[in-house]
Amino acid sequence: MDHERIVILAHEKFPERAKTALGVMRYGDQSVEAVLDRDGVGDRVTDHVPDVPDAPIVGSFADAADAADGDVDALYIGIAPIGGGFDESWRADVRAAIEAGCDVVSGLHYFLSEDEELSRLAEEHGVELVDVREPHDDLTVASGSSADVDADVVLTVGTDCSVGKMTASLEIVQAARERGIDAAFVPTGQTGIMIAGWGNPIDRVISDFTAGAVEEMILELGDDHDLLVVEGQGSIVHPAYSAVTCGILHGSMADGLVLCHVAGREVVHGYESFDLPPVPEYVELYEQLAAPVRDAEIVAGALNTKDIDGDSEAAAAVEAYADAAGVPAADPVRDGADRIIDGIVDEVLGE
Repeated sequence: MDHERIVILAHEKFPERAKTALGVMRYGDQSVEAVLDRDGVGDRVTDHVPDVPDAPIVGSFADAADAADGDVDALYIGIAPIGGGFDESWRADVRAAIEAGCDVVSGLHYFLSEDEELSRLAEEHGVELVDVREPHDDLTVASGSSADVDADVVLTVGTDCSVGKMTASLEIVQAARERGIDAAFVPTGQTGIMIAGWGNPIDRVISDFTAGAVEEMILELGDDHDLLVVEGQGSIVHPAYSAVTCGILHGSMADGLVLCHVAGREVVHGYESFDLPPVPEYVELYEQLAAPVRDAEIVAGALNTKDIDGDSEAAAAVEAYADAAGVPAADPVRDGADRIIDGIVDEVLGE
């Protein structure tokens, strides 16, 4: 994917339920010309999210194209609903983008390239429908060779889904590079793939091949960098997504783990009848599950404090989280990831 100027579709979900949109805006190299959100027409992005590049919020792709003087390369689907389905209310905007000569990039489980109308239109207009959740067709089982690469490997793991594992991974890579460490990001989810331009969508891979899909990426990068930071998915206690979590944990054969959590969350997101265990139990669970494949400890913690208004209150929450996990911790967005890098350096890199 090589797009310079894009429009992001996030109808009726921006910003609270548009994780993909925010991830691309915050970490992608693309220039976002407009966000499509019928509920926010007339607003600006920074009216809702202060720490990303600004753009107008408009109601349709036609309005976005007008705002950008027609100079747009692609439409990105910035929503990843549970189940990954395609909302028919988006079709008009996707059709308009194709007819304007724009590629469409989607992280849905619904493949646009298999949609008869959209694929026919794309062929007529000479544009690409990029389904980033489509796995490579030559994946196989893991061989257990991730541990043989030259790089040290760190994996972000979570107490739940939607706690900020991708964000923590990208912030860790950035902070490591600023410290002179040759670090690279290994994307495993649709938003990370949209940002990095490559990767394996682990939640779409056949279960037998999950660890192998992670291993493939480790082997591709592992001799070219000093540190690989693998984006985790789900949680080992999640009633729906634990299989993906375990596959990444074993396939990466990580040397260290960073435990990610949202301050104040006590139940599983979207499955509120399931309580989250105490933080120390997660430390034990992840380390014990990793142990048969690789001796990996929790070396740092990343706490998402977005729902805490005051900086002093957020700092107190981070300190309490660090004490509970028994490792250095930080909110990598609010504080930067330096304390997380300290744990990685001390326990993994050995510098």
